Amino acid sequence: MADKGYDGDNVRIALLMKGVLPVIPPKSNRREQIACDFHAYKDRNRIERMFNRLKQARRIATRYDKTAISFLGFLNIAGSRLWLKHYVSRT
Repeated sequence: MADKGYDGDNVRIALLMKGVLPVIPPKSNRREQIACDFHAYKDRNRIERMFNRLKQARRIATRYDKTAISFLGFLNIAGSRLWLKHYVSRT
């Protein structure tokens, strides 16, 4: 999934060669309009917002941890903290 800035034939062909189905909306000035799964594209916004919320934790944004295991542990803690706020406010 990518935004309109990556709408180019070279990018699309490279993704298809790797076996990836591109979900990129076409630019408005594209001569031949290409179909896009806009339902799947909407999930991109949700994923970007999630990464933005995770990066609000300073330790994750600056990556203080030296090992991948400890960084993954703090990602899990930050994700749990976000999920818990959402879960508690719904009950």
